[in-house]
Amino acid sequence: MAIPSSADNRSTFSVIGSDVTVTGDIDASVDLHVDGRVDGDIRCATLVQANNSTVKGAISAEQARIAGRVEGSITAKELIVEASAKVVGDVTYEKLSIETGGHVEGSFRHKSAGTLKKDEPKDPSLKLVDEKAADAAAPKPSQATVG
Repeated sequence: MAIPSSADNRSTFSVIGSDVTVTGDIDASVDLHVDGRVDGDIRCATLVQANNSTVKGAISAEQARIAGRVEGSITAKELIVEASAKVVGDVTYEKLSIETGGHVEGSFRHKSAGTLKKDEPKDPSLKLVDEKAADAAAPKPSQATVG
């Protein structure tokens, strides 16, 4: 029986089971399902958090569906806070949905599509605009001559 190579064994998501506690940062290039506990920052393409799970750290994702407890900031292009969720931390988003009963303690900061700066937030997983290109596209203030 042949052992499949790593190229043949690619998954589209990773799972942290309900009986697992991770201490340290997680950087995933695929979707991440968290059913357990994470004590550290999470960076991933899409995060799905179960209602009995806990994350103590910053979350940065293209899309995030939060159903459990989060103690830390969340930066996501599209964020869904489910009714069972409790978030204690600041939220930066482009699209936001909070179901009735969802609880957030912290500030909200909206970012328009395509206006995120390179170091705001510091997250390589988000598609950020180049500052030079953004500055070049910005309208120049008119100059008046006083004489």
